[in-house]
Amino acid sequence: MGKYHDLAEKIVANVGGKENINSLTHCITRLRFKLKDESKANDEILKNMDGVVTVMKSGGQYQVVIGNHVPEVYADVSEVANLSQATVTEDGEKQNIFNRLIDIISSVFQPFLGALAACGMLKGLVSLLLAMKVLDPLGGTHMVLNAVGDGLFYLMPVAVAAAAAKKFNMNQYVGMAIGAAMCYPALQLATLSEAGEPIRTLFEGTMFASPVYTTFLGLPLIANNYTSSVVPAILIVWVGSKVQKVAKKVLPEVIQSFFVPFFVLVIALPLGFLVVGPIISSLTGILSTSFDALMNFSPILFGLVLGALWQVLVIFGLHWSVVPIAIIQLGDMGYATALVATFGASFAQTAVVFAMYFKLKDKKLKELCIPAVVSGICGVTEPAIYGLSLPKKRPFIYSMVGGALSGAFLAAMGTTQNTVGPLGVFAIPTFIDAQTGSMSGMYYSLIAIVIASVAGFALTFFFWKDDTAVEEIKEEQPMMTTRKENVSSPIEGSVMPLSTAKDQAFAQGVLGKGVVIHPTKGEVVAPFDGTVMTLFPTKHAIGLVSDNGLELLIHIGLDTVQLDGKYFTAHVAQGDKVKRGDKLVSFDLDAIISAGYSVETPIIVTNAADYLDILDCEQKEVSGEDEILTALA
Repeated sequence: MGKYHDLAEKIVANVGGKENINSLTHCITRLRFKLKDESKANDEILKNMDGVVTVMKSGGQYQVVIGNHVPEVYADVSEVANLSQATVTEDGEKQNIFNRLIDIISSVFQPFLGALAACGMLKGLVSLLLAMKVLDPLGGTHMVLNAVGDGLFYLMPVAVAAAAAKKFNMNQYVGMAIGAAMCYPALQLATLSEAGEPIRTLFEGTMFASPVYTTFLGLPLIANNYTSSVVPAILIVWVGSKVQKVAKKVLPEVIQSFFVPFFVLVIALPLGFLVVGPIISSLTGILSTSFDALMNFSPILFGLVLGALWQVLVIFGLHWSVVPIAIIQLGDMGYATALVATFGASFAQTAVVFAMYFKLKDKKLKELCIPAVVSGICGVTEPAIYGLSLPKKRPFIYSMVGGALSGAFLAAMGTTQNTVGPLGVFAIPTFIDAQTGSMSGMYYSLIAIVIASVAGFALTFFFWKDDTAVEEIKEEQPMMTTRKENVSSPIEGSVMPLSTAKDQAFAQGVLGKGVVIHPTKGEVVAPFDGTVMTLFPTKHAIGLVSDNGLELLIHIGLDTVQLDGKYFTAHVAQGDKVKRGDKLVSFDLDAIISAGYSVETPIIVTNAADYLDILDCEQKEVSGEDEILTALA
């Protein structure tokens, strides 16, 4: 439950309830609702509510002005109203499909990261005790501990589907039913293949060859092993959320409680099995053929590529494209080379997370690093990937680099494994030559660990900057030691009193004290030495904090958030240190006006309450060298 949960409940109730909300966004100070019926909103109650500054209506949006802490209120309102990420977004945030998928995967894992880390540590401990012969692999103690540690990983689709259901605004228990069906033993490829020969093989003789062991309503059902998978569960739940949306519109409300879940399950799951299965099977076939050809062409290049992509393949459940090659090699030659290149990937991932421990500002994420490192050393990297490196994106890429370098090295050395299965440090003995007893392969594996770990740690430690560092910077701002702070004009143009602003929230001074500038030049410069506290994705608004603690909001134009960043160019990033006069943002003045938007720019001291007074300048025309505001402490 968030800090502003009670306020969020009151806001949702007084905008007409969650049923009255079509979508919710937020800008730098306001919650921006699109309501089905604005007449259901209680304007006066909201305006007089503690925690709400005022209410405004503009551009088809019902705007609840909150102030600087709007992101926290926004998060709690989203939770209270049970709004999915499909309807709840930050204004102007446009992402490509790849980044969108990464964000979905990462956020899906957030609710059970602690449990995942705990299970990962337990799996590592069980493996260690087995290696030390403390546990009997056939004994009950091992069976129980192994089940506790491995259960969540084996039934991953259940947890993933439940979390994805919440994200896509679908009934979570229906999501769990989807995940459970995906783990049902009788539907797994391993079970079906053991039961008998395939009744047919689709695309036989090609890289798309897919054995069919059973059918659904006469349609060939291409089975896969969905246990421990992630992306298939998310995709099927997403389909289910679309079915649920249609079903709620079509079915009478009196029967929705049981018929909506019924149609979601009976449509989404078979559709998922019939579509997702063939897609994964086809991609697996393509990758298997490609990797086999690449291995024959250049083992070193194969090691480089597979070492880099291994973690990505696991995320999408496509690692089965390589595993069969290794199994065939073991049967034919008594040793395998196909999976050797993957050995260093877990150590690169672990080293990346260890480096993140020293760079992270978020204390909760920092706490996850140590258990993730412990389980990662043992080869269990899910907590590290889904909880830490993947959400931050760049560290995950650095782990791919470490995996690639170690994979290329092992391939170059002609390293082989005498078996496949053990992970992390427990895989080291598999590099001992079972026939000759040669230890050279094991020594190469130790060097590969060093290569992967050093590369992953160094790249992360020296080249990655935590994007939450701004919060830490803000907290560490020194108290004002001067009696007066001068603010230079960030924009060249004409100065007008704040009361003349067309936007009433600014004009009434509810967001702070300041002035309005009518720009004559499309450029924003730093008005003092300080830090970029907030840079909105649409670049239409920027928040700064001076080295003395003055917080300033520069809001370029009115309702320009709806331009989604068009005509704006940022020259700084959130968290950057700036000097007075540094270029912050440039914008196309004429294009914005032609698009029908006002370019009047409020310059607001948002923490004006911390000062005795905020004095306006007397000049009518200003440039970057002129002072427009003076704060008296």
